[in-house]
Amino acid sequence: MGKPYKDKAYRWNRENYSRQRRFLDIWGFVLTLMFELWLDSKPWSYPGGMTEAKKAARRKKQAIWIRDTFLDLGPTFIKVGQLFSTRADLFPSEYVEELTKLQDKVPAFSYEQVEAIIEQDLGKKVPELYRSFDPIPLAAASLGQVHKAQLHSGEEVVVKVQRPGLVKLFTIDLEILKGITRYFQNHPKWGRGRDWLGIYEECCRILWLEIDYLNEGRNADTFRRNFRNADWVKVPRVYWRYTSPRVVTLEYLPGIKISHYEAIETAGLDRKILAQLGAKAYLQQLLYYGFFHADPHPGNIAVSADGALIFYDFGMMGKIETNVREQLMETLFGIASKDGDRVMNSLVKLGALAPTDDMGPVRRSIQYMLDNFMDKPFETQSVNAIADDLYEIAYDQPFRFPATFTFVMRAFSTLEGVGKGLDPEFNFMEVAQPFTMQLMSEGNGFDPTNSLLGELGRQAAQVSSTALGLPRRIEDTLEKLERGDIRVRVRSTETDRILRRINGTQMGTTYGLIISAFTLSATILFVHDKVGLAIVAALIAVIVSLALIRLLRRLDRYERMF
Repeated sequence: MGKPYKDKAYRWNRENYSRQRRFLDIWGFVLTLMFELWLDSKPWSYPGGMTEAKKAARRKKQAIWIRDTFLDLGPTFIKVGQLFSTRADLFPSEYVEELTKLQDKVPAFSYEQVEAIIEQDLGKKVPELYRSFDPIPLAAASLGQVHKAQLHSGEEVVVKVQRPGLVKLFTIDLEILKGITRYFQNHPKWGRGRDWLGIYEECCRILWLEIDYLNEGRNADTFRRNFRNADWVKVPRVYWRYTSPRVVTLEYLPGIKISHYEAIETAGLDRKILAQLGAKAYLQQLLYYGFFHADPHPGNIAVSADGALIFYDFGMMGKIETNVREQLMETLFGIASKDGDRVMNSLVKLGALAPTDDMGPVRRSIQYMLDNFMDKPFETQSVNAIADDLYEIAYDQPFRFPATFTFVMRAFSTLEGVGKGLDPEFNFMEVAQPFTMQLMSEGNGFDPTNSLLGELGRQAAQVSSTALGLPRRIEDTLEKLERGDIRVRVRSTETDRILRRINGTQMGTTYGLIISAFTLSATILFVHDKVGLAIVAALIAVIVSLALIRLLRRLDRYERMF
């Protein structure tokens, strides 16, 4: 982000880069990070003592270093970092915040390479395909760059060309990352409760799809069909005759970047209306079509002269399957009625929550969120605040938010930021309320004007569901008892105190014996004129005495606590 590229950092773009050099670069980063994480857990590494504020400041510094290193390591890691920025259930908030800032603007590659790729993929030279072709790119990113051109038929187009050697680079990097993933999966601390191999497979799937420009063309066509009846949304047309896995030719649709607020005002466009249209467009994608733009940052949205929204870059799209909608509805109703059990069960069915032997702490976390964070009116809440609360609870719990969910939350947050930039009074939740009300009405016969009957219906449904499910639950419990799957833990404070006292007494006796032995040794050595050795023995006796004093103080403090 604003970080200049050096030759050393940019060596991944060379035609004949070394596989061994790549291995050393990647593993060097991983081992350095592991050492820093180990150091973070040691209180002595914090001058003046370890505090939460110092730990957070160190995580922030680490997050900036990780972001810069990902930029240096190139396209694979830029994209992996952007995907990791959607996994706030796995990484600390400081890491997620920095990774969302990853801007994959890198130096452009040469026009000669552009010509070679087009000729290899389309089978003809550039002048045979295009009447004119601007050799200077409009924009360059980690995966490719965009050139303006004109077809022989007269249409103005943009040609997106993939960066040379990208497939080879991805192949090498993903092979190295697989080994790193296996290491973390088998790690006794970092592998517990995490499906790192599953995350790796998901990253591979998304990365390979994103560099397939035929797939991007299909996405653009689907998106265009969905909004064919909305004159306030424009999507570039794909010219399939000039498209291949590494080249895609799209209709040229110029516009004002949606975050250029002064230019929008100069064009005489209403910023408040544009903010509303941005939210409306995304909600329609999500709730009606189930096919949505997964990366709607300001660079991918523009405004035409007549006030229509223009969408670009369809490499990363999200899909919501039909069977997921029912469980999403169940989650919505659980949140509306502040029913922690209902929310928890629907999240398990959605695959967003890993079932464990003891779901009590998870249910209590969900209930705590519902009781404490959902008291404000729906329309006054911020998407960003809700997402932060969700991720705060999810981190270090058995939540495993699917990529689709986190793409949605990140897109909501991004659009809310864009909306507030256009209109300081904009509230995404206020725009979303009519859509969710309609969805809930269609899905469950919900009538917001008849809250008493709705509540009675929910109560009756809950009672009947509980009554019908009770025999099955009793049977399941008995089966678990027979199999020995149910474990009962009993903890007695008094017993803990006695055991700690016995343990302390044993350690005190051991320390006392060591002190006596070294004191006696020091005396004997001193009598026999071994002054140096006597001093060493005496120092050891003093150090052990200090350790004994510390132990006694800890035992005394523990006794006072109870």
